[in-house]
Amino acid sequence: MGTKKGSKKRFWSDDEKRSICLQTKAGGVSVAQVARRYAMNANLIHNWLRDPRFAPDQDMGEIEASGFLPVAIEDAPFAPGPQIAALAPDAPLSAHRVDITLSDGRRILVEGTTALSSVLALVEGLMP
Repeated sequence: MGTKKGSKKRFWSDDEKRSICLQTKAGGVSVAQVARRYAMNANLIHNWLRDPRFAPDQDMGEIEASGFLPVAIEDAPFAPGPQIAALAPDAPLSAHRVDITLSDGRRILVEGTTALSSVLALVEGLMP
């Protein structure tokens, strides 16, 4: 996704459009929920779904359960506040979109290629 300088209009790549359209086909997920997830209008997603380039295959039905991984949940003592994992300073991890909701309800949205160590430093700086 990108924007032109001085414009609020966002431009989504074809791969991003396909990915967003595919998310609407998951069981129990509405187009409106996916639109809120990406801070966009649901009508735009409906337009993409009508476009055969972006619409998921009709015979796909539900997203296959094989895409899920098993998870083990352990009892752990409650620790107040968020826990931040320590990363090596030269960790090559990065993300294109990070959405953080703080305990007081404030929301931080970081878009674009961003080193996760920078995002962690931002969160640590916002914590009391």
